Amino acid sequence: MSAVPTVKLLINGEFVESKTTHWRDIVNPATQEVLAKVPFATQDEINAAVAAAQEAFKTWRKSPISTRARIFLKYQHLIRENMQELAAILTAEQGKTLPDAEGDVFRGLEVVEYAANIGTLQMGELATNVAGGVDTYTILQPLGVCAGITPFNFPAMIPLWMFPMAIATGNTFILKPSEQDPMVTMRLVELALEAGIPKGVLNVIHGGADAVNAICDHPDIKAISFVGSTRVGTHVYNRATQNGKRAQCMMGAKNHAVVLPDANKEQALNALVGAGFGAAGQRCMAASVGVLVGDAQKWIPELVEKSKTLKTNAGAEPGTDLGPVISCAAKERVEGFIAKGVNEGAKLELDGRAPPLADKYAKGNFVGPTIFSGVKPGMEIYDQEIFGPVLSLVGVDTLDQAIELINANPMGNGVAIFTQSGAAARKFQEDIDVGQVGINLPIPVPVPLFSFTGSRGSKLGDLGPYGKQVILFYTQTKTVTSRWFDDAVSTGVNTTISLK
Repeated sequence: MSAVPTVKLLINGEFVESKTTHWRDIVNPATQEVLAKVPFATQDEINAAVAAAQEAFKTWRKSPISTRARIFLKYQHLIRENMQELAAILTAEQGKTLPDAEGDVFRGLEVVEYAANIGTLQMGELATNVAGGVDTYTILQPLGVCAGITPFNFPAMIPLWMFPMAIATGNTFILKPSEQDPMVTMRLVELALEAGIPKGVLNVIHGGADAVNAICDHPDIKAISFVGSTRVGTHVYNRATQNGKRAQCMMGAKNHAVVLPDANKEQALNALVGAGFGAAGQRCMAASVGVLVGDAQKWIPELVEKSKTLKTNAGAEPGTDLGPVISCAAKERVEGFIAKGVNEGAKLELDGRAPPLADKYAKGNFVGPTIFSGVKPGMEIYDQEIFGPVLSLVGVDTLDQAIELINANPMGNGVAIFTQSGAAARKFQEDIDVGQVGINLPIPVPVPLFSFTGSRGSKLGDLGPYGKQVILFYTQTKTVTSRWFDDAVSTGVNTTISLK
């Protein structure tokens, strides 16, 4: 091994060096500098992590709710204290700007705060005297060992969607972060242990497809939460459920933003540019398609001019609006889609290929804001999730046509409408077949009081991450029906099903 640091596994409360022979470089996408090496855990190491979680569950499941809540109260404080360090690590390995990296951490922190409120969330129901002297009540009990598989684009937020809620509800957890940028995740894990999470309750393995399959197949893992591509998410859902596990899979997207001609032009265009190009388009909730209705199609030149003002540079550089995409392969993929869009007949209004950069970033994975107009269904740039800073513009004549266009798309993660008409907004929210709707808001990711509710081809599984839904996902409802008799009372033998 070289002098480059190695990322450790977390097994039974100890950070351990993997015995694997398979390692991957973690690369700064702005410079190609190798930051560290991450191991692809062996099957024995994965089994050891699950065994530790299984053993820890025996006692953790019986820990007082107040004990769990206090751990997460301390954890949210530690995250706040270390916010700048976490953002710097995230930017170095993932590429997004420092302000956006802080936002990544903060949106995860909100879920940690929600987990600290677990006492009011994990309550059952009670009905007294449902029959003569009979009471019925429910209790929400933890499942056991749960697992999370997280993507590269939000290496702080999405792990914090998963393990805090699972652990706060009394489960133990196996986390497999993205092998492309696990360093900020591991720092968050260190802080979680510092906050008081006991050994074995949280474990971390690293790896690729083999680790994913091992999680899907292991008989002691009861539930899996996944965020990532549609291809991998579909595989995880099918394999996990065939093995008798619960699974929730948040997957790919093709999010549309509808702009009506009565919208506040300045606000709508600013929102479209920000949501289309923020994080270099590497968000599952990015607004990658602008649907311009009627006279709003005349706003394209102004949209292009706004987009030209964005600065593409390394995420740590002041004033940067777009950092690099995650890898050389991602850059090639995005540039390939741009070439396809030109060949398919869409009009390239703004070409983000080869943006001007300082010499020290010449090898970085940079693509600037790119805009196509005249895009239609059937073009690959419309049909496929590009996951880069490419905004496709579609023109329609009416709101009804916009709704029909969006509902015909197989994905259903998020959608937005920009209008000053309450009637139009209400019609849109009623008729659109998408799980998360923004009204004059381009990225409608809900706060943790509500759950993430993607739909159709963007989601497999009934229950979403965080919010009330995830309490049900991470717990088993047990129904208890009881009757207590006075010793002096005898009801005799009853051979019917009646409780009377």
